[in-house]
Amino acid sequence: MIGATSAVVHWFAVGFKEALAMIWMTWWPLVLGFSISGLVQSLVPRDALRASLGTTSPASVARASMLGIISSSCSYAASAVSRALFARGASWSNAVIFMVASTNLVIELGVLLYLLLGWRFLLAQLVGGVVMVVLLALTTNVMFSALRQQRLRARVAEHAPPAEHPTSSSWRERLDREHLHSAARYSLGDLTMLRKELLAGFVVAGFLAAHVPATWWHHLFLSGHGTWTTLENVLLAPLLAVVAFVCSIGNIPLAAALWAHGVAFGGVIAFIFADLITLPLLAIYRRYYGVASAWRLLVLLWFTMSVAGLVIDELFHAVGLAPTSHHVRVLDGQFPLGATLVLNVLASAVLLAAWWLARRPSLNSLIAIDPVCGMAVDTTSAVASGERDGVTSYFCSPRCQTKFERELESARGSFDHRALDPVCGMTVDTRDAVSTVGPEGVTYYFCCEGCRSTYLLDPRLPANQ
Repeated sequence: MIGATSAVVHWFAVGFKEALAMIWMTWWPLVLGFSISGLVQSLVPRDALRASLGTTSPASVARASMLGIISSSCSYAASAVSRALFARGASWSNAVIFMVASTNLVIELGVLLYLLLGWRFLLAQLVGGVVMVVLLALTTNVMFSALRQQRLRARVAEHAPPAEHPTSSSWRERLDREHLHSAARYSLGDLTMLRKELLAGFVVAGFLAAHVPATWWHHLFLSGHGTWTTLENVLLAPLLAVVAFVCSIGNIPLAAALWAHGVAFGGVIAFIFADLITLPLLAIYRRYYGVASAWRLLVLLWFTMSVAGLVIDELFHAVGLAPTSHHVRVLDGQFPLGATLVLNVLASAVLLAAWWLARRPSLNSLIAIDPVCGMAVDTTSAVASGERDGVTSYFCSPRCQTKFERELESARGSFDHRALDPVCGMTVDTRDAVSTVGPEGVTYYFCCEGCRSTYLLDPRLPANQ
């Protein structure tokens, strides 16, 4: 029995050690990526980019992509903002392109990808992202007819978010102390919002690397069959992401584990792009657009992810840029010191400074913090908001708003069912507490039958007078 317990403890210890080693190796790049992303979001005006997304043209596609890049967010927030853009007049193609760019072409993802898998994967992600954008611009209107898009627009217009308020100013005008505070809020907000995704990705990747043998992956993914291997891998890898439940930047550690176990280059790239088709997001698409349109969106995204992975694989092999070694340094379970230690200490100091800046009182009323996930939200274009007791709260997505309202109702319901035991003074829940009716007709509640008996026997208690 003791031996079995020790084996289980050792199994978990090895998996968590691998995950912690990955976090140790990537801590400073993560902080760097989120810091740069916060600066970009704070300094770059968005109004001009949002202004002309109504038609699908090369210029509007480029603007939708750029808006996605500077609107760095998790997959859930990206899907909500995409829906809001569509409700406010953006074309359906541009709304989908924004969603893809907002999760796959962001700075912090690129920094993490560079450290975990190298510059070739970073370049493949950037080129593949462009391929996906072009494919979406060409195929979205084929998958979604004009009539279906009209129905979609009518559906989302019923719950359209409030109109935006123009706030544009040049980035030079934003180079002030207040926007530095805003950058800190964006950085901390994004990191707070994605912390669960990141942690889940590292933990799952650590356990996969430590305990799943290579033979299992070889049964799931073909290997050694040339083009057939690549084709099967790019088609299957996004479907693996559907059931992985880890989206956005959390996909990158899992991608590293797939590459370490021999999955084809194009398959890994397709998996990285597949953060928008996990099961929770498919449920959101169903709620936003209906069952039939959600299925079409799944097929559209899966097709473009797979084709982009295949194109990248063939292109990089043709020009000699495809990586050949499947060794991933950060999956060795090591905690190197030296430069890594120095950089991690500096990154922690930067994060602490950002936290201090983000907590300081702000004169900028254009940024609010989502009370559920912690994301910094632009109040001029928030996709969801609500007012309670004279206080307006802003949310990154309707998902966070719904959760917030449920928690408030639950807390209010619990408060409505509280009462003080007149004997011992304990707070009790009236729904399952013993009770009795006093002389004046008031019902009193007790923590136990003993307090109730004491109340009934002692006429000197205030409640009996």
